[in-house]
Amino acid sequence: MNPVIVESFADMVREKGIDRDILMSVIEETFAMMVRKKYGLEAKFDIVMNMDKGDIELYLEKTVVEKVEDPSTQITVEDALKKSGEELEPGDEYVEVINTGKDFGRRLIITAKQNLNQKIREIEKDNLFNEYNGLVGDVLVGEVYQIRQGDLFILHNRRELLLPKSEQIQRERWRKGDTIRALCKEVRRSTVNSTPVVVLSRTDPRFLAKLMEAEVPEIFDGFITIKGVAREPGERAKVAVESNDDRIDPVGACVGMKGVRIHSIVRELANESIDVIPWSDDPDVFLARALSPAKLISVELDDTTKTATVLVSDDQVSLAIGKQGQNVRLASKLTGFQINLVKEARDEEDIELIEFRDEIGLDLYTELIRARIDTAKEFLNTPEEALLQIPGLTQERIGQIRDVLDREFQQADQALEDVAEKAGFKLTTLRPDGREAAESVESTGVAEAARATEEKDANAEAK
Repeated sequence: MNPVIVESFADMVREKGIDRDILMSVIEETFAMMVRKKYGLEAKFDIVMNMDKGDIELYLEKTVVEKVEDPSTQITVEDALKKSGEELEPGDEYVEVINTGKDFGRRLIITAKQNLNQKIREIEKDNLFNEYNGLVGDVLVGEVYQIRQGDLFILHNRRELLLPKSEQIQRERWRKGDTIRALCKEVRRSTVNSTPVVVLSRTDPRFLAKLMEAEVPEIFDGFITIKGVAREPGERAKVAVESNDDRIDPVGACVGMKGVRIHSIVRELANESIDVIPWSDDPDVFLARALSPAKLISVELDDTTKTATVLVSDDQVSLAIGKQGQNVRLASKLTGFQINLVKEARDEEDIELIEFRDEIGLDLYTELIRARIDTAKEFLNTPEEALLQIPGLTQERIGQIRDVLDREFQQADQALEDVAEKAGFKLTTLRPDGREAAESVESTGVAEAARATEEKDANAEAK
């Protein structure tokens, strides 16, 4: 049986990934349990193990006495002579070799086997937890081997890892056998004896940071530091970087020649658009950079409430908000400030009248152009008496056209406000006279901007 023992032990060490010394101590504890169950808790014994040769020997030690009071630790002179053939005197130590197959019995051996398997499973769970708990925050490469209700089960070093549906980029589709990269996000363990669950993620901001570290040598070497990452996975991301060397441009190094470095990351993240911006320790400057490509008029910060009031011109509002509010949301995540946008309306905001040709009618539109009314505001600002001189216009028709034009201006503002509401930030319009702005701005906590505008107008009138 010795070769069988050696081979079984080697297979267990190799396949289970259990440390050799730990496995030997577990086997020794199992034999110790068998001896105590058979001979009592007070029994004295010795276990000699040599796994290289496959030798496992158990010795039971007893004291020779004339009258036995504790059978687990004592033996009479007569019994010692009968078992060993040696004449021992009271007080001598008697050592008996235990035959595991004959002395323990089938039931005790089955119990020991179950106990050994249970301890090995516990060691495997501890090893799994310790191994991957040390890999949290690292990128792992595995193979998709099972897809169940949207969740992916990844094979990594013969371990089963979980990539939940909530941690996947929505546009991505995976098939069994695909090679996949993901961040080791956490190792979940509900109880001490429960099986650990290694959770992966492709949506975590740290995943993007690790990909950039692997792609940009300057980040890996410490010349460039990633100061913050904000993501909407699969859609858009903003990364703030800082150079620790004045000779290195952090943005240029991350983007690479003709964008080759950043493009490889974009492809890995299902064409997620990535904005790399230079970090600044000045909050005003950093917030202005975070809202790029929009150009801001002014920024007011409240460090107590962590809110920022940003004044932008009317033609920059769409850029500041971004697609469905992405730009302002990401800037808020990146800077840590709740951003409230204030739109500065301008008198020159207008719409060409040709946009309403279908509603007005071709003949009437031609007459309005002849009368040098080319835009919507020119029509709205023209007195009714002058409009009635144009062929085809009546009071009723003038009212209808004005309703259409007013509705168009209102819809443009309402569309931006709806986007702002869905994105979770506030948008206020600051009129040139400042009166209407004072009411709306008060409601968003940015009354200072309105007051500043009023004071500016008052000074202009005084001059």
